[in-house]
Order: sequence, then structure tokens, then C-alpha cells
Amino acid sequence: MKEQPQLIRGLGITGAGSIVAGTIIGTGIFLVPSSIAREVDSIGLVFLVWLVGGLLSLAGALSYAELGAALPEAGGEYVFLRRAYGPLWGFLYGWEQFVVGKTGSIATIAIAFALFLGYFFGGLSAAILHVPFGFFTWSLSGTQVISISAIVALTLVNYFGVGLGGAVQIVFTVLKVAIIVGLAGLAFLIGQGESAHFSPFLSAPKGAGTLSAFGAALVGALWAYDGWNNLTMIGSEVKNPERNIPRALIFGTGGVMLVYLFVNAAYFYILPLETVKSSEHVAQDMAHSFLGGWGVVVITVGALISTFATLNASILSGARVAYAMARGGLFFRHVAEVHPIHRTPAKALILQAFMACLIVAIFGSFEESFTYTIFGLWVFYALTAISVFVLRHKEPNLPRPYRTLGYPWIPAIFVALAAVFCANTAVNNPKETGLGLLFMAAGLPFYWMWTRKGKALSR
Repeated sequence: MKEQPQLIRGLGITGAGSIVAGTIIGTGIFLVPSSIAREVDSIGLVFLVWLVGGLLSLAGALSYAELGAALPEAGGEYVFLRRAYGPLWGFLYGWEQFVVGKTGSIATIAIAFALFLGYFFGGLSAAILHVPFGFFTWSLSGTQVISISAIVALTLVNYFGVGLGGAVQIVFTVLKVAIIVGLAGLAFLIGQGESAHFSPFLSAPKGAGTLSAFGAALVGALWAYDGWNNLTMIGSEVKNPERNIPRALIFGTGGVMLVYLFVNAAYFYILPLETVKSSEHVAQDMAHSFLGGWGVVVITVGALISTFATLNASILSGARVAYAMARGGLFFRHVAEVHPIHRTPAKALILQAFMACLIVAIFGSFEESFTYTIFGLWVFYALTAISVFVLRHKEPNLPRPYRTLGYPWIPAIFVALAAVFCANTAVNNPKETGLGLLFMAAGLPFYWMWTRKGKALSR
């Protein structure tokens, strides 16, 4: 019998680290700072929000590092949850990623990319393309067309090899970090800002309790830090995973936290608190203050590059979940096939792109597609962190090249935060949360079908 082609370990520590940093640094650092400042109304609390958000994300990365080093397989959370709780929970995670989580996240990032591109093409959102589709015509805005085109283009890049996808990720991650950090550095060198903008450093929020305001601001920061988990989805393609997965997760997440704190310092050095609070485009406003129109162009190009790199990393990593499910007999059988030449999960990539493009076509707006995805993501973040405890009890002899720093407190704190975050999202966005749960539950008949089929084949 001919041996089936397998995925290859083609990502070194640089590629792995660029996936972590490149996925996290997306649109958040450009869009979130103003809303955080409005919530807490204090420069000191703004920095505390970014610091706490970074440390909590690092707590998640530390928990995932133990699981990723012990079980370096394609699928990430799917593998961890299946091992800890059984096949149903692994399937529910994978199905959620396919219909809600990863495909919805890809759609959201692609829409953000198109919105930034719209800065250079003012009529983009108003343009309408009419696409014949069976007995009716589907009307797509220019933003939707660009979003779909970006998804298709980067799916093709990753179709032709993990090495190519990883190389693209390294280049664009280096570019976006250089632009963001470079502009922040220029703000301090030539920006003619004022250290007086940092005074008073601490003050109580107006009109709301400090704790309540801090919690609301933290939601935005956690969104800006989201994506640190993606590396574990491609664990089977990382070289020396027992060493490189923990290193990339920990140093990648920690490095992003330092970048975010530095960039926020530049914002407030150039702009006073009241200006940051009222700004809809704080990064562009900062750059414009000392570079004029060229500054806005540069920061917008940086946002485009940043979003493009995040989209590439999400496409690269997400397809491995569907591939792992299919290998385990819990998804469409052909999705488990690896391309014989390029050694990529080609059919998983194509199916993922189709679903993400469908979400773009249905929703079309950044806010709707984001709220549609966020609840399910954090439910499984919490369950995965709990699996650190479960597997230590269930499989005490499992080789663990890396053990979570600060266990059991670090993962416990992360689980508590994730629970609060999910509750807050469900209360504030009941429609989108309910829709996401409905789509997740729609996978149960498929689980029943695939498990019955697997039992029949094993007889």
C-alpha cells in the first residue's frame, strides 16, 4: 500500500516566533488605544490595562506552552481537548473553529485589511459588484471583494508550502514591527512632544467605578493581544517543537507586550489624554503631528502590512485544525489529505477559505463578524487552560519538556479571566453569542454521523 504524504517540520524558531508576534499585532494597536483611554480616563490606568492584558495573555501562553511541547501535533486545542476530555470536546472545538472561530476571525481580519486599503481608494466601500449565483444575484461591496481577494491570495501562498507561508510571515512581521516601533521612536526623537502630557499620571475614572471602567477597557486590550495561541495549531510543522514552541509562545507574547507599551508611550508623549480619547485614528493623528500627510500614509501602510501578516498567520494555522479532525475521523475524510508535492493540507486550506469568504459575503462589516466569533474563542481558551490540570492528573507520566511557570496559579488566573470575559461578552452581545452557539450546536448531528461511521468501519 502506497504511503500517504505527511506534513513536514519546516518552521524554525524565527518562523514560529513570527507567527506568534505576527498574529497578535494586527489591528488592535491602531484601533483600541482611544477606547481604552475613554474608559479609564487616566494615563496611568491606560498603561496598567495594557500591562495586565499582556500578563494575562502571557499566562495563557505559559499554559499552552506546556501542552504544545508535550503534544506537538497539528490541530492545537483540538488535540489537547480530545486528549483531556474525549473526542466530543475536541470535535466541538474544531467545529467551532470551522463555522465560527477561525473562519470568522479570518473574515474579520480580511475586512479590516480592506478598510485600511480604503484610505487610498476613497470609493472602495461604495463600489458594488453584482455576482450571479444560481437563480439570484449576490451584491458585494468593494470592501467585501477586496476581503475575499486577500483570503484567496494568501490561501494560495500557503497552499504551496509551509516554508513559503512561513517566509511570507517572517518578512511581513519584521516590516510591521519595524514601522510601528520606528514611528514610535521617531515620535520621541523629532516629535516635539511634551512630558507634561503624562501628568497627572493617575486619576480616577469619571462617571464610573474604577474597577468597572478597568474591566471594560481590559476587553479591548485582550482583543489586541489575541492570537498568541495559533502556533500550537501547527505543532507538527515546527522544528524541535519541545524547545521552540514554548520559546516562541513566551518570548513572542512578552515581546508584543513591550512593543504595545512603547507605542502607547509615544501616543501620549505626542498627544494629550483628551486628544487620545476623542481620536478615531490615534496612530494616524500621532504620525500626522510630526510628519504631516506622509506620516498618515506611512502609518496606514504599516496597518495594511500588519493586518496582512495577521491574516497570513491565521490562514496558515487554522487549516491544520480541520486537517487534524479529518485525520481523527471527525470531519470530511478528504480534508485529511496532504498535497503530495507541497506537503500542505491543501483541501483543508481550500475549505477554510470558502467558509471565510462566505462569512465576509454574509456579514460584510468588521463589528458584526468580530462579535460573531469572540465568545466561542474564549470558551475554548478557558477549557484548554483547564486541560493543563486535567492532563497532569490523567496522564502524570506524559513527557513534559516544559512545565507551566507558576503552576497552578498562572493557569487558574487565566481560566478565571476567560470565564469573566465570556460572561461579559454574552451579556453585551446576546444576539451574536446565541448565533455562534447555534452554529456550534449544529455540528452535533455531524459528530453522531462521523462517530457511527468510524465504529462501522472498525468492525
